[in-house]
Amino acid sequence: MSSSVHYFSLAQVAELIKRKDISPVELTEALLARIEQVDSSLKSYATVTAELALKQAANAEKEILAGKYRGPLHGIPIAVKDLCFTKGIATKGGLKVLKDFVPSYDATVVEKLDSAGAVLLGKLNLTEGALSGYNPNFPIPVNPWGEDLWAGVSSSGSGVATAAGLCFGAIGTDTGGSIRYPSMANGVVGLKPTYGRVSRYGVLELAGSLDHIGPMTRSTLDAALMLEVLAGQDSRDPTSLSQQFSAKQCGAGGNLKGVRIGVDQDYMFTGTDSGLVSALQQVMEVLTSLGAELVACVMPKDGPMDLRSAWLPVTAYEAYKAHAAHYPSQADQYGGYLGDVLKMGMEMSAADYLDASKRRNEIAARFETQLATVDAVICPSGGSVFSADKALQYGNMETMKPIIKHFQGQFTIPADLAGTPALTVPCGFSAENTPFAVQFLGSKLSEAMLCRIGIAFESVTEWHRHHPAI
Repeated sequence: MSSSVHYFSLAQVAELIKRKDISPVELTEALLARIEQVDSSLKSYATVTAELALKQAANAEKEILAGKYRGPLHGIPIAVKDLCFTKGIATKGGLKVLKDFVPSYDATVVEKLDSAGAVLLGKLNLTEGALSGYNPNFPIPVNPWGEDLWAGVSSSGSGVATAAGLCFGAIGTDTGGSIRYPSMANGVVGLKPTYGRVSRYGVLELAGSLDHIGPMTRSTLDAALMLEVLAGQDSRDPTSLSQQFSAKQCGAGGNLKGVRIGVDQDYMFTGTDSGLVSALQQVMEVLTSLGAELVACVMPKDGPMDLRSAWLPVTAYEAYKAHAAHYPSQADQYGGYLGDVLKMGMEMSAADYLDASKRRNEIAARFETQLATVDAVICPSGGSVFSADKALQYGNMETMKPIIKHFQGQFTIPADLAGTPALTVPCGFSAENTPFAVQFLGSKLSEAMLCRIGIAFESVTEWHRHHPAI
């Protein structure tokens, strides 16, 4: 087995497992050894489930040797964000109030991964309650591209573990950009599906009408393979959609003939790092060479603070309802940032929430109208990674402003307000060797088209194959 197997793509190791060239048990042992070796400094895992993983790997190996191959996730070591319920395994959500919580059942996404034969390596660290700041009782995951770099918002552990070769794919969640920001910051692929495409049952809520669940991987094909397993209706989640998803819909080659990709240069480049601007221009040249047609479009020009002021009241009100069992009765157990947001939600009236929802729907409608004119829109994936003081990330809404000011929410928030899909793909590096990412936005249920674009781009570029030196 190659000494660099931890950096193979999920699709690569799946083929090796299918051909019986790699043992799921040996692969799982190798990943567990790597976690033990490097994660003490990276802090991506909240809980490592070594005993369960080895048991699942042994069962997968037995089935595969007997000719009972379940599919591309069979025997693949993955990890899930510590918002996802896992029967008999702690699910803390980055919350001190849940530090001893052990669910009695699995989240639907965990059930589906288990049914596909995946191997659960463990649970991944995150911000407190999946918002923007961390609880002082929990560690902050360390970006493998540089210990002083921001690791992204709530799915930070998922981004770090995937980038560092500590799993072959991870589950993240996205309420305002929390799949896409950490994917950008850690140089991995992140797919935020259409709202409802993946069941939220058994996943701790931040804001129920905005929460999305999706895969974070090292290639677009890997993300498509995971979404194929995760997607589908769930009677326990009334917001879930019946549409299935097949990775075969995404194509396998680099032909983008007939694909219309919307470009709004004012939207893309205003306030964007100059190095990232150059990287995005190169992406557009690659897409054109593959046959895509670049089409001028006009995206809504709501600024990041305007969008945040529309998004935050909806999030605060719904988060307060979601935390009613613990807040305000245990307010002293909450960190500053989430505590401030819950207080905001508590002080809102139903009329306030209705007004916020109307504003949200108006923004979403304008955004969807523009998306409908093309197959996809190209833009940054929330900006570019920056140096971040860890002490500030334990702060409140006021003290975290130096962190929040870097969030280019005009590229992330609208897709959550509208419930539309988005794909983040690595597209280059800065002069300081920090990752750049491109984002493709699409209309509802357009994941296959977004993945087709990502797969085509990756077929003629190498950015997704660059890994941090650890």
